[in-house]
Amino acid sequence: MIPSQRVILAAGLAILLIITAASIGLDLKSRADTAWTNHAVEVLKKISDLRLLVRRAESAARGYELYRGQTFNDEFQTTRAQIAPALADLKRAVRDNPDQVALVEATEPLIKRRVDIAAEAMRLRADRDEAGIAALQGKAEGRGLMETVTSNLDRLTAAEEEQLAARSADSRRTGIVLLGIDVAGAILILLLVALLLRETRRTRVELQSTLHETKAANEALEAAVAERTEHLVTAHDELRLSVNVLQSTFNSMAEAVLVIDSHGEVLLSNPAAERMLVHRTGMNLEDLRERGDVVTSDGSTPLMPEELPSMRVLRGEEFEELEIVVLPYHGTPMRHLVVSGRPMRDAQGAISGAVLVYHDATASRDTERQLAQSQKLDAIGKLTGGVAHDFNNMLTVISGNTETLVAELKEQPEPERVAKLILDAADRCAELIQHLLAFARKQPLHPRNVEVNAALTDIAKLLRPTLGEQIQIETALEQGAVTSHIDPSRLTNAVLNMAINARDAMPGGGKLLLETHKVELDGDYAQANPGVLPGPYVMVAVSDTGTGMSKEIQEQAFEPFFTTKEVGKGSGLGLSMVYGFVRQSGGHIKIYSEIGHGTTIKLYLPPGQGETEATGTVAPPAAGGVETIFVVEDDNLVRTFVTAQLESLGYRTIAAADSRAALALVDGGAVFDLLFTDVVIPGGMSGRELAEIIAKRRPGLKVLFTSGYTDDAVVKQGKLGEGVLLLTKPYRRNKLADMIRLALNGSADAAAS
Repeated sequence: MIPSQRVILAAGLAILLIITAASIGLDLKSRADTAWTNHAVEVLKKISDLRLLVRRAESAARGYELYRGQTFNDEFQTTRAQIAPALADLKRAVRDNPDQVALVEATEPLIKRRVDIAAEAMRLRADRDEAGIAALQGKAEGRGLMETVTSNLDRLTAAEEEQLAARSADSRRTGIVLLGIDVAGAILILLLVALLLRETRRTRVELQSTLHETKAANEALEAAVAERTEHLVTAHDELRLSVNVLQSTFNSMAEAVLVIDSHGEVLLSNPAAERMLVHRTGMNLEDLRERGDVVTSDGSTPLMPEELPSMRVLRGEEFEELEIVVLPYHGTPMRHLVVSGRPMRDAQGAISGAVLVYHDATASRDTERQLAQSQKLDAIGKLTGGVAHDFNNMLTVISGNTETLVAELKEQPEPERVAKLILDAADRCAELIQHLLAFARKQPLHPRNVEVNAALTDIAKLLRPTLGEQIQIETALEQGAVTSHIDPSRLTNAVLNMAINARDAMPGGGKLLLETHKVELDGDYAQANPGVLPGPYVMVAVSDTGTGMSKEIQEQAFEPFFTTKEVGKGSGLGLSMVYGFVRQSGGHIKIYSEIGHGTTIKLYLPPGQGETEATGTVAPPAAGGVETIFVVEDDNLVRTFVTAQLESLGYRTIAAADSRAALALVDGGAVFDLLFTDVVIPGGMSGRELAEIIAKRRPGLKVLFTSGYTDDAVVKQGKLGEGVLLLTKPYRRNKLADMIRLALNGSADAAAS
């Protein structure tokens, strides 16, 4: 071999060794890039998990504040216990980045403080500390903390996503360079082999003398190539695994993802996009827009084309949680979507496309709407109960004194007629107040185990003459005994009210259907309907073939005094009374209706246990007596009226205006046979608490309560407590005499019946 050929061969071998060394170095770098990429993905997951825990804790706390349910408290405590380990895990994951460690450490006390505020709010709500709650809400500290926490987590996510993108791009560049080096090495090897073969033919003798050296060099080269090939196969397998993981994650996401180019053509979509957006392969954004109208979050204001999420993101805007509503053209329900968008840019910074992520918030928005409606009805109920209390106090005085006036004017027909008109008007006012109390769930119920099928059969007989011949009444009752623990008279009133509404919705006649079923409401239904507990219920449904209700009317149907009837043809209290009866009984009510297709109202009532109970007999009217009655009443007019009525019945009376004055008389040695107290009195305690304190000092104390509306002090879930007697306002002289005599004789059971 001539010297020049040896130089060429040596140079080729040197270059080959350099290529091999570079290839090994790049292989190590490729492995490191893959590890960093996986690390970035893991950090993003930990940030997402922490964000979810904080939101879940806040959601559970809010749910507890609204309903004080143990389930929300348990969920809050469980989530709260998971937050500290999640923070520690995140700090360990970002320990290689001092800026991120500092940001996590700055966020940690904010999260703990936000959770502590939520826990404090739950504790105040459990203690019913309204002043504490108002003070805590007045600070508005929780919202600011949550905004700062969300901002910090967004910064962490953005920084990690930026690192992930940089490391992924670096890994791709390393792979390309690595592949180029491998190809160059292979070409160089082929050139060297060709040179050797040519020199073999020319200098066979010289080649024979260096055969062993060449063979050793070839073996080394082959070993290096084999090792590099093995490394390449391993790297490709790892890359394929990473791609599979990312693809599986992308396809399993609950959010719909669309990757589009600058012209709106869909480049990539996941299965969730097919379910949520009805996207199919080959469809572009224009095809999707033709399937329905897109409006703002209010559900009615159209979005202009330039305001659509795709147009905004292709203009370079970045946004999070942009809420839109899609109104499909083909009769499917509307969908509330929360959209996030990020533009994609090429190497020169120009926008080459965008990524759009859609979250379906339809269920949560429906739940929020139902929760707001439930809170609205509860607020109206509280206001109604308070007003009714004061009205009943006044009506007690008006009715009682007017009754006395009627008796004294028997010899004067004209004044007697006027007095009777006043008495009739007072009775109508009392009836109206009872309707309001039914809605407010402040009426005393007398529940018993009722055979619902038999009750509906009797009600159907009552309805036939009431509704008229143009209304066809049918029943579809479940086979066997269907027992519910309710007040039977209230059930009758509820079905009558719904039947009358159905009749008015069918002016030309139609069909009324009464149904019963035993049903089981599961956790999903309870979650979608605030205030509902999962479990067994007795379902009573009243359906008509009338004009139906719009969605707006359905949302207002249970509000007192709301009516769609002409003036003078309805009070607007029918469905509000039904709503109050069902909720106070521990049940649930639901309206299903559509314009032109009739209405179905379903009552889900608590099931009964054991045998049905017979209705007790009413005690005969009682006369007066000579005992001493201790009257505790804060309203001066009512107190004066009651003592006068009792004294006219022969009783002696002692009176006090509040709990402090009453206890002072008891401690002073006042002697009496019966405590007759209002439930709601001033002085720092309720009438029930006053009775309990006096009973400890006077064992065997007999008590009769009175109230303008039922209060939790004597009523639990619509039922009078064990051994409790209650005289509801307004009341007449005879009812007062009967209940006083009943209380003195010690018969609470007779009063309940």
